[in-house]
Formats: sequence, structure tokens, C-alpha cells
Amino acid sequence: MNIWLVMLFGGLITFGMRFSLIYLFGKFHIPEAMRKTLHYVPPAVLSAIVFPDLFLRAGKFDISMDNTRLLAGLFAVAVAWISRNTLITILAGMVAFFVLQVFVR
Repeated sequence: MNIWLVMLFGGLITFGMRFSLIYLFGKFHIPEAMRKTLHYVPPAVLSAIVFPDLFLRAGKFDISMDNTRLLAGLFAVAVAWISRNTLITILAGMVAFFVLQVFVR
């Protein structure tokens, strides 16, 4: 029961924080330069999360052909470039990763 309460309150707190920012964002005038800058925050955060996982293996920089995560990531980049579709890119990257896991190892 405690786990459910923690999940419920955690979700409510997260929702409250996000909703308050969305609500306040509509009430105040945000300069255009700030709006353009905020547009680049999600890709920067995603890159900061994904790139270490692609390039580091066992704590060392690895760009070899044995690095299946990097190869799948490169394939996903190519799919993203061609399709311009986020869902297709994610699915293609996952499929490429699992296929490479079977054949490269």
C-alpha cells in the first residue's frame, strides 16, 4: 500500500509542477528569444542522456564495430533523417539494436 501512495503522491507532485509551469507560461509574456531558446532544451537533454550510452562501454570510449549500441544509434539517425518520424525512428533503432545483439555477439 505504501508503494501505491508514494506513486500517487509522486505523480500528483509531478503533475502539479508541470501544470503550474504550463499555466504560468500562458499568463506571462515570454520574450521571443526565450521561446526560441527553450525550443532547443529537449534535444539537448535527450542528447545528454543518450550519447554517453552510445559512446561509452565499460566506462571507456568505444567507437568500434563491436559497439552494437553505437551502430543501432547510427542506423536510427539515418532512419530519422529519411522518415522525419519519431516513432519510426525509435522502433527502427530498437529493432536494429536487437538484431545486432544477435548477430554481432
